[in-house]
Amino acid sequence: MSRLLSSALSLRRDPRILKLPPYLSLLCIAIGIAWLLLLPLDDHSRRTYISENALLPGQVHTYFGGSEQNIFRAYRRELDALADESNHGINDKLEDILKGVGLKIGRQRYTYHSAGQEFTGENVYGILQAPRGDATEAIVLVAAWKSIEGSLNRNGVALALTLARYFKRWSLWSKDIILVVPPDSRTGTQAWVDAYHDAHDPSNVASLPLKSGALQGALAIDYPTEKLFEGIHIVYDGTNGQLPNLDLINSIVNIAGGQMGIQTAIQDMKHHAGRYSDRLKTMLRGMLSQGLGNSAGPHSSFIPYHVDAVTLQPYGEGWHDEMAMGRVIEGTFRSLNNLLEHLHQSFFFYLLMQRDRFVSIGTYLPSAMLLSANFSIMAIYLWMKSGQPAAGGSSQGDEKSSVSSDSKGTKANTAVRRSPTTSERDLALPLAVVAGCQAASIIPLFLFNRLPAHMLSSAFHLFSLVSAALPPIVAQLMATFTKPTIQHFQLIKSFSLLILGMTLATLATLNFSLAFLVGLLATPLSFVQPTRNTITRFCLAGSLTVVAPPVVIYTVANFLGVSVVEVLREASFGWNVWGMHTAVVIWCLWWPAWVVGMINVLGNVSQ
Repeated sequence: MSRLLSSALSLRRDPRILKLPPYLSLLCIAIGIAWLLLLPLDDHSRRTYISENALLPGQVHTYFGGSEQNIFRAYRRELDALADESNHGINDKLEDILKGVGLKIGRQRYTYHSAGQEFTGENVYGILQAPRGDATEAIVLVAAWKSIEGSLNRNGVALALTLARYFKRWSLWSKDIILVVPPDSRTGTQAWVDAYHDAHDPSNVASLPLKSGALQGALAIDYPTEKLFEGIHIVYDGTNGQLPNLDLINSIVNIAGGQMGIQTAIQDMKHHAGRYSDRLKTMLRGMLSQGLGNSAGPHSSFIPYHVDAVTLQPYGEGWHDEMAMGRVIEGTFRSLNNLLEHLHQSFFFYLLMQRDRFVSIGTYLPSAMLLSANFSIMAIYLWMKSGQPAAGGSSQGDEKSSVSSDSKGTKANTAVRRSPTTSERDLALPLAVVAGCQAASIIPLFLFNRLPAHMLSSAFHLFSLVSAALPPIVAQLMATFTKPTIQHFQLIKSFSLLILGMTLATLATLNFSLAFLVGLLATPLSFVQPTRNTITRFCLAGSLTVVAPPVVIYTVANFLGVSVVEVLREASFGWNVWGMHTAVVIWCLWWPAWVVGMINVLGNVSQ
């Protein structure tokens, strides 16, 4: 036993052990990326299935059609006459229509402020009380006046009104049906859902005069075109990367494809051939949408309140008409009406490869965890290295004297004398630098979410210059006033990477895509360090500049074909209206870690 303990102690003192963590960190990065690229393969993904047996999708005969098409066309003609009316005038007409159907009507005004702009509107909604229910549960049908693209949602609103009239004639409903017609797809639904759950600001968003029971699910119709369509695009991404229960998507795919013969698509992959490349593209598109965390449609406002919702968009040119879309919605509502409890059995964390193939969190999570583990490994490695005595110091002389005395002393004394010495760590400067960078991150978070739109461009360019100048200024101030040693830089980097690794590991369980993307862009921070070689220093600084948050934002904006101002305006809108948290991760986690990395590269180590 003593021999085993002695071997373990000698292994701990072996200097080769401390050479392993950088290679282990690099291995984690490589395996994490490879893991993600393997997910679209058949061996790592699986086919979707219905977990909630009570849904019984596609098991009932749908009757929507026939004479309802005449009602639909009549409603569409009435809506065409309202195209140039104000929001208030439109709602007056919609209120008369819904009252004529027999629904209880409520209206709600709201006002949001973002990037110096005011977003004001009024929602109108109607509640169809279930003949067999007690107003404890409800299903929502949303048809915004303006589609996601900003055009008149002519067919969508007309179809919703037709369905409301059609549903009123049936006595099978055990859940209330709420029809909501917001003025647009971005603000109105958010105001309505917030007020429904009493989570609104009464000074800006009015309370709802009428309510029903707990919301069990929601469908939004985005149908601005009047031509026959080929298939239905299911938009399911929620704010902050949240997703609806997979059973809802599976039910719609089953009803549309199995019962109606209508194709379905996700992530705008409307001609998916089932190849590896198509699956990978679908997965990456879903990760990008989830990582951005913005609202993808009217349904996104429901998901943070644990209300499963999707938006349905017809696409292409085919032979399916409005009645086919209506039957898909009827079949979905009939399935949701069967539920005895809230959807909970299927997955809430998943990546879809195609409409009928997915991977669950247990399969894809290790890839993001490996990226975050690389930061934690390097943080622990640097902490241990910072406690080692400097080369050529007195500890080496102590070590030699202990070795020379080994041959004379007893074994017990030898073990004591050969125990490794530890250098005292000076924590004041490293903690001050890391804390200062974290505190400075509040500035961009506040500015870009509060400034008016016309100042965002100037503010972004000014901040980019300040962001580039801050690391060399801090490094020069440190060299002038504190004479930092290599230990200081090791501790500064250790604390920063520890924060980055722990936060990304936590974020990966909530928004896998955002954690993976930020972790991937931040991987160079694990391997930069101070150097006296000028060429090496500028090469390291250049590599970090390529992955600087302002540079990445500018590159992404150019790739998407939009201006930086539009990106910042959308981010500000998401923060102020949708409660989007992506800006916190970018400015308060990634940016300060990048600044610390640049300080390490540009720092001057005192002798």
